[in-house]
Amino acid sequence: MAKSAVKFRDTVTAFERLSKEIAARKFAPIYLLMGEESYFIDRLQEQLASSILDEAERAFNQITVYGKDSDAGQVVNLCRQLPMMGNYQVVIVKEAQQLRQIEKLSFYTQQPQSSTILIICHKEKAPDRRSAFYKGCVAHGEVFESITPRDYEIAAWLEQFIGARGWRIDRKALAMLTDHLGTSISKIANELEKLSVSMPEGTERITDVDIETHIGISKDFNNFELCKAVVTRDMGRSLMIADHFARNPKENPLLVTIMALFGQFRDLFTVNYLSWLTRHKGRPFPSDQELMRILRKPSPFIVQEIRQQATLWPNKKVFSILGLLREYDAKSKGLNAGGAPDGELLRELLLKIFLL
Repeated sequence: MAKSAVKFRDTVTAFERLSKEIAARKFAPIYLLMGEESYFIDRLQEQLASSILDEAERAFNQITVYGKDSDAGQVVNLCRQLPMMGNYQVVIVKEAQQLRQIEKLSFYTQQPQSSTILIICHKEKAPDRRSAFYKGCVAHGEVFESITPRDYEIAAWLEQFIGARGWRIDRKALAMLTDHLGTSISKIANELEKLSVSMPEGTERITDVDIETHIGISKDFNNFELCKAVVTRDMGRSLMIADHFARNPKENPLLVTIMALFGQFRDLFTVNYLSWLTRHKGRPFPSDQELMRILRKPSPFIVQEIRQQATLWPNKKVFSILGLLREYDAKSKGLNAGGAPDGELLRELLLKIFLL
């Protein structure tokens, strides 16, 4: 099956559009909510479930079934029923990826009823786009694909997500969240929900102290602090953080740390190369706005900081460090590691970086 051309930014745009249409009571006969990131699927399903019918109507006209307990024929029969004392009947299929003979939903999706709104939550993957079922959803309803963001996309989205709730978040606090929780928006949203309950009323700014206090991520021993210590050539601080990571390996996976360091040195390499083009080829050095786009950074302050750090690391060394990081990425996955624990591998990696 061909890989989807949908990008994370497309998911966000489609999510915002559908949310507005649902709030304006512009409903489609069919919603196929599919993809690997469950957060957006769950939010749209919840909004639809609470918006189409009022509370009294839901008791008679809203039905929820689960894929593992149903088959396509049962869902089709439910969709063909008429609503009781109302304009709409709502049929919600959760975990539709487990629905038996899902292709047979095409008997309904190709000719939906105007009085039924069918909501299909198909998580983890997309159904076969060549199927009559899928084509019926495209022709007569809304197909929403939920894509997991790349590591460089999550910070900008999260900053916007937090801003929409009336908060600001410090750069370090943002890095602590994304480093610790990865790109799973569901996990991040869940932790922020807990944070919103714990924070004092009237809070406008989230700091690293808030993240440490309420989420449990150390403000002093994390990948943000490690990368900062390494690029500023603070060997003592770097090894101290590495020792903390070694004592808490579950909270600080080596692979995540290597990815953070790789991203840091990749940025230094890019800035140094652009400087070389300016010196030797006469090309103008990019403006801060252009550099933000090239490096995928959210603010000019960050790119200015990277430019300053790049002067400490000539590209000959950076290229060697990127090679070391690829080598230790393989070791973190068990290749040629010799049975060494992650803490020992990280300490070894850092010493090699500083001794180059």
